[in-house]
Amino acid sequence: MRILLLSDIHGNFPALKAIITHFREASFDAICNCGDSLVYGPFPNETLHWLEANKVYSIVGNTDRKVKKLLRGKSFKKPNKPEKRIMYTWTANQLDLQSSTYLCSLKKSYILHTKFSDICLYHGSPEHPNEFLFPDTELTRFRELASCCPCPVIVTGHSHMPYHKQVGDTHFINPGSVGRMFDSNPASSCAVLSLNDLEMNITHYRIPYFIDETTKELGRQKLPKIYQKMYQLGKKLN
Repeated sequence: MRILLLSDIHGNFPALKAIITHFREASFDAICNCGDSLVYGPFPNETLHWLEANKVYSIVGNTDRKVKKLLRGKSFKKPNKPEKRIMYTWTANQLDLQSSTYLCSLKKSYILHTKFSDICLYHGSPEHPNEFLFPDTELTRFRELASCCPCPVIVTGHSHMPYHKQVGDTHFINPGSVGRMFDSNPASSCAVLSLNDLEMNITHYRIPYFIDETTKELGRQKLPKIYQKMYQLGKKLN
């Protein structure tokens, strides 16, 4: 069984498209997405339409939840930086009915049952959707999280840092960010999980994409210029 793992697309459809193209000859039994599909990239509808059309097992992340709030006529306190709030409000205003309906149907977590293993999807961690888990997070914290989660495979996003860490019999996987990397490598990130009766393998990928397609659309939409630079550098700038 082969499963494509995605997270943190952030409305950057050209980055997602590069992954789709890279694996065009591959066959997957499932595709999983750990949220933050929206905000900062200029292609929100294209992103959500693809996730829905391809029956991706998807959850919401913190940026998605704030967009859902805006769709319900509510507001939020953070982020308070003007350029970030512009990206949230612009995204909410861009969503068509299909995208809005799909987004509002997504939950904070999901358990994918397979014949080899149950796979839990969270955005931050099993305990909190905003918790950051990194490759160097204390082992004791991973043990605590493993003890409170029923799944032997836990897939998370949020930190934008790709890793695979085995703690006892529990595997923690972060595929990295499809559309907004922070490590000075702007290439899109994802992972492939392979399962059979005997073993489990994880392979991480970094796949270059046409960054100009993203930055030019940000410019065309007159969105804050800091995000054009962010995508070009592959770094978090605010």
